[in-house]
Amino acid sequence: MEDKLKRIYIPMTETGFYILFALREERHGYNIIQYVKELTNQEIIISAGTMYGSLSKMEKDGLIQVTKEENRRKSYQLTELGEEILILEINRINRLYKNSIGEKRDGE
Repeated sequence: MEDKLKRIYIPMTETGFYILFALREERHGYNIIQYVKELTNQEIIISAGTMYGSLSKMEKDGLIQVTKEENRRKSYQLTELGEEILILEINRINRLYKNSIGEKRDGE
C-alpha cells in the first residue's frame, strides 16, 4: 500500500470511516447515507455534497470502485486497498480504546 494514501486517510474522519465501512457491501450514495444514519442512531448524518465528494475522491484513490450504474445511480464497493485502509483505521481506533481503559499494546 502506498504510504501517501495511508498518510491521507489515517486518521480518518468519521464520515470517511463510515463511508468505507458501509461499502463492505455494495451500496449507492443515498443507501450509504441511510445506512450510516441508522447505524449511528442518527448521530452521523452525511450530507449529499459530502457523500459525493468523498465517493469521488475515494474512487480516484482506488479505495472503492463502481460496481454498476443504473439511471445515473452508481453503486460502489470497497477494493482490496480500501479494505486494507479500513482495517488499519479499525486497528488504530481499537488501540486508542484499549489505551483509554488502561490496556497496553499486545505483548507489553
